[in-house]
Amino acid sequence: MKAILYCRVSTEKEAQVSSLKRQRTELMAMAEHQSIEVVDCIEEQASGYDIEREGVFRLLDHFSNGKADVLIIQDETRLGRGNTKIALFHQLQKLDVRIYSLSHEGELQFSESDSMVLQIVGVVEEYQRKIHNMKIRRGMKKAVESGYDPSKNLSNQHLAPGRARVDFPVEEVVRLRNNKLTFNEIAATLRGLGYDVSKATVHRRYQEFITLEKQQKNR
Repeated sequence: MKAILYCRVSTEKEAQVSSLKRQRTELMAMAEHQSIEVVDCIEEQASGYDIEREGVFRLLDHFSNGKADVLIIQDETRLGRGNTKIALFHQLQKLDVRIYSLSHEGELQFSESDSMVLQIVGVVEEYQRKIHNMKIRRGMKKAVESGYDPSKNLSNQHLAPGRARVDFPVEEVVRLRNNKLTFNEIAATLRGLGYDVSKATVHRRYQEFITLEKQQKNR
């Protein structure tokens, strides 16, 4: 396992700065005790109610890029407070990140109220995704019934001559990406429309499309 250590204090008072150093020392000791490799140690002075923290963006980047799979904190309030805490817990759950805390002497145990809120957020998000995918499938079905041929919108086929390429509407991928869907969610949406595509294929074709567009604009 690889971990990110996250230390936070809310002010720049001397006592708090000392607390920051103490957190780092204690978290390093915990990682060593758990035989977890430390990838990065993030320290910052910011309010726990503020979600726009450089340290938060940094740790999420690490997890999103697969550089680490464990977060070690002193206690849950160090990560955040109020709605910010719930939002970060939810995002970390989606990234399959395990959270260890000193206060629990191991993996963090969510309180009953936090667990309930996270379940509700997860259910709401899943239904929002289902509704969004249903709207896309409905719109695509109507378009096809009206004579729309998705294969005519495929671009960049010349970039891989001789290879069998899965046909799917790349412009739809771009549109969904602009709507902040992940490549995994886009691939799932396309599979729901009958296109047998993987996340890697969608990502590769998207990059080809964007590269070609840039080349055309620079001409």
